[in-house]
Amino acid sequence: MHIPDGFLSPGMATVLLGVAASFFIHAWWQVRRRLLVEEKQAVLATTEGLELSGKVKTRFTKYGREKIWRMASVAAFVFAAQMINFPVAEGTSGHLLGGVLAAILLGPLEGFLVIAIILIVQSLVFADGGLVALGANIFNMGIVGAIGGYYFYKFLFKYLKKMWLAAFIAAWTSVVVAASFCAVELAISGTETINIVLPAMAGIHVLIGLGEGIITVLVLLAMKYKEKTNE
Repeated sequence: MHIPDGFLSPGMATVLLGVAASFFIHAWWQVRRRLLVEEKQAVLATTEGLELSGKVKTRFTKYGREKIWRMASVAAFVFAAQMINFPVAEGTSGHLLGGVLAAILLGPLEGFLVIAIILIVQSLVFADGGLVALGANIFNMGIVGAIGGYYFYKFLFKYLKKMWLAAFIAAWTSVVVAASFCAVELAISGTETINIVLPAMAGIHVLIGLGEGIITVLVLLAMKYKEKTNE
């Protein structure tokens, strides 16, 4: 689903880059406020004599230290898991996107940041997804996949009352919907007509989403079992 450069029109790429950047900045500041605390310290100033002035210093709270390590662990797992491809059909393959998984484990904004940072590293270091198309990839997999998928999971869990079932459906849906958004973006950019690209993208990701759902459920169940054994 990583869109390479040259597949989106300049206008589409620019708009989606702006949307992705806005979400990233908002998420960054919201998460920063939760993890850090500001402290005022009195320091001596030597200009025109001695006087006290306030200096603000930020530090991680206990919750912040635990959360940042959890975010790093989830990011490392998702990044490594994305390297493992599973066969789908007709020579194609899929891999874990991890948006719903990261959002459930961390929270929607934290999960979005994890997916966005992974996509940035993949684009800059591994050339997996274009640099110009980076905004579109973050929009599809971070905003639609992680944030949208998370709130769909919450909606399903409210009525289904089963974590694993809600997580499976939300993970599967997030992949199909994100792929559909990708198809629409390609069609608007004039890369391919909508009647060709939408069935192709959505159809193959219906199968890829099954793998996404299964992996998501297995990890969540393993995490739940680990937490129970540590109690």
